[in-house]
Amino acid sequence: MKNLIFILFILFTLDLDSQVALQYQTPPKEILELVDVPLAPSVIIDDNQEYMIFLYRDPYKSIDDLSREELRLAGLRIDPITNISSRKNYYNNLKIKNILNQSNLIQVSGLPKNPKLSNFNFSPDQNKIAFTNTTSYGVEVWVLDLISSIAKKITKPLVNANLGDVINWFEDSKHVLVKMIPESKEDIIDSDNSVPIGPVVSVNDGKKAQNRTYQDLLKNKYDEHNFENLVISDLYKISLKGKSVKWLSSDMYNKIEFSPDGEYVLITTIQKPFSYIVPYYRFPSKSVVYTKYGKKIELIVDVPLIEELPKGFMSVREGRRNLNWRNDKPSSLIFVQALDGGDPDKEVIYRDEVFQIDFPFDGEPESLIKTFNRFSNAIWGNDTIAVVFDYWWNTRNTKTYLFNPSDNDSNPQVVFDRNYQDRYTDPGDFVSEKNIMGSNVLVINEGCLFLNGEGFSKEGQFPFIDKFNLVSNKLSRVYQSNYTNKLERINNYDYNNNQILVRIESSNEYPNYFIRDLQTKSLVQLTDFANPFKSIQDVRKKLIDYKREDGLDLSGVLYLPLGYDENKKEKMPMILWAYPREFKDQASAAQKTSNPNKFTYPYYGSPIYWVTKGYVVLDQATFPIVGEGDDEPNDTFRDQLVANAKAAIDAVDKLGYVDTKRIAVGGHSYGAFMVANLLSHSSLFSAGIARSGAYNRTLTPFGFQSEQRSYWEAPNVYYDMSPFMHADKMKTPLLIIHGEADNNSGTYPMQSTRYFNALKGLGATARLVILPNESHGYKAKESILHLLWEQDQWLEKHVKNKK
Repeated sequence: MKNLIFILFILFTLDLDSQVALQYQTPPKEILELVDVPLAPSVIIDDNQEYMIFLYRDPYKSIDDLSREELRLAGLRIDPITNISSRKNYYNNLKIKNILNQSNLIQVSGLPKNPKLSNFNFSPDQNKIAFTNTTSYGVEVWVLDLISSIAKKITKPLVNANLGDVINWFEDSKHVLVKMIPESKEDIIDSDNSVPIGPVVSVNDGKKAQNRTYQDLLKNKYDEHNFENLVISDLYKISLKGKSVKWLSSDMYNKIEFSPDGEYVLITTIQKPFSYIVPYYRFPSKSVVYTKYGKKIELIVDVPLIEELPKGFMSVREGRRNLNWRNDKPSSLIFVQALDGGDPDKEVIYRDEVFQIDFPFDGEPESLIKTFNRFSNAIWGNDTIAVVFDYWWNTRNTKTYLFNPSDNDSNPQVVFDRNYQDRYTDPGDFVSEKNIMGSNVLVINEGCLFLNGEGFSKEGQFPFIDKFNLVSNKLSRVYQSNYTNKLERINNYDYNNNQILVRIESSNEYPNYFIRDLQTKSLVQLTDFANPFKSIQDVRKKLIDYKREDGLDLSGVLYLPLGYDENKKEKMPMILWAYPREFKDQASAAQKTSNPNKFTYPYYGSPIYWVTKGYVVLDQATFPIVGEGDDEPNDTFRDQLVANAKAAIDAVDKLGYVDTKRIAVGGHSYGAFMVANLLSHSSLFSAGIARSGAYNRTLTPFGFQSEQRSYWEAPNVYYDMSPFMHADKMKTPLLIIHGEADNNSGTYPMQSTRYFNALKGLGATARLVILPNESHGYKAKESILHLLWEQDQWLEKHVKNKK
């Protein structure tokens, strides 16, 4: 792998029908100046809304970063030297702003040299933040005091961050519970260069194990050894002064969660046997409650290996699951059990039942509520008010229940019963706040709950805050954004002060934070981030509406080339970029959820760069695939795909902007799958760009994307949808790009190499680019610049200057 650091292997080049070695390239100046810009910081805010913490980072990793040693084990990607995810994104600087006194930004002092910061976690009193710093030889824990703006290190670089959930605060805000590398850790074995000790044997006893095509799985005993030794930890209680005491001895600690009152800790550990066909989160596990002093109280659930599940997206395992603390109680555990055996094909009135169990956690659990669909999540309020959500994939139905958790005899009220794909009727998310124990609970004020909604509608997007009356079950509006030329996102509603924290942006104004006072009607600006993409700030951008041939409403965000004269209406080349989505009803499929007022943010996967090169761009073009009633969307996938594309092209052509003989189509992942199908089954495009896709659905035989049926249940669907099966129909130039280390389920790099080989064998015009060490999304600056160069070269030759 080392010899690939500066070299790409590219097959079937633009000018040579052979394999060549090519150094990383950079795109033209117009594109480069949009890529190589500093990022505005990310922002996190404490629960008291007193401090804003600005987190700075570099936009990209380097290919050197991605070329470090990496172990891919049981769904994890681990740097075995530092003991943290090898794909982790880091921040390199911190600054603080006091919201209450509107102070200037304060640079945090005491930070390490060349910081690589992650895993941020506020203390219960909200005055401190613990975080990790990754050095070249390990991970450390640091703590930032928000009052003094001083950061200091409290551990040596011996933290084990391979399974996440690294730092947990004790309720006193003076100590943290940290996963540390045990002294007994054994050496890692180089399994690629080790002498085999025997064959690898897998056995099945007749049970059905219909699993997705997971990647990075364990393959042999050496992998098992390495996985165990990389995830095993000791738990240490560490003070803010750096004093450490071993809290629990070595185990494969996964999830760690303190009870709201801080008296107990729920700890989940990974157990054996491991599996070669499912990732680590389906390995056996045990969940045990301990006191805050590390004394074992009770085993709550012992979960076996989960290799076999009933068929379907709504299948779950039997036994206790969704184990969590109840936020409004000091130390009550909540869990869910399936009433249908976890099998969605069984006909039952209720699918799931929610239970509560209290200290000492060994008694008979108390039933709280049964749900018609599969349990999704719960928000707790107080002894008499709680909200539970369920959902059912097959019908896209979701229900919201309001119930009294202290009265089993009271009937839960279904207050919302809707299609969760119907964005126009989405009531929003219930507003929560921290209670005296520091846990999120429902805001309940004068007999009302509150909802924060995105506000999509036929007329546009107008985010809102609604008040829900608990007596009448009626909604009334507290606030609704009325911007038609901007987008106002509501982050938080402070009902006590009648204020909302908002983020406001427009197509050419970078998002900034404000406090909106609903009483005084004032708007106070908190941040002042400038637009770093000046060269495209004047690009013309609008949402266009159009209809498919069957009458289905569609839409897309249209960008005109920089400097385009709309009076002349010169016909320009166009790039159409999209991603197909499945729906169970036409009404939901027809809804507009793109907002032209959203800031125009070019990123590596965006086609927006090419407005600087004279292209019209239709981005976020809606590509719904609808299957109503007993019909499945994929039964007519190809026909609907082509109909969506034709409607989009006709709409832009009707406006007079596009040369219909010079149109490219592009997409990533399932969008790449879309591209290959469109080029195989239509003559609408002059070229295509397909990134990190899958092209042979028989290689994902137990379902893919939104398809629940297996290959053996719907062989014709799998065959018809697979571009590989129709490679002989490809007459349009196709650029195929794939990350060499793709970890996404189903999109093995082999999908692209085999498809390219088929196209090459059949004489199609195609180019395959494999990006070394890149995963499903691309991170190295060298890779991204080269990606943009490849796309630009392809578009210039096969679209703009098409012969």
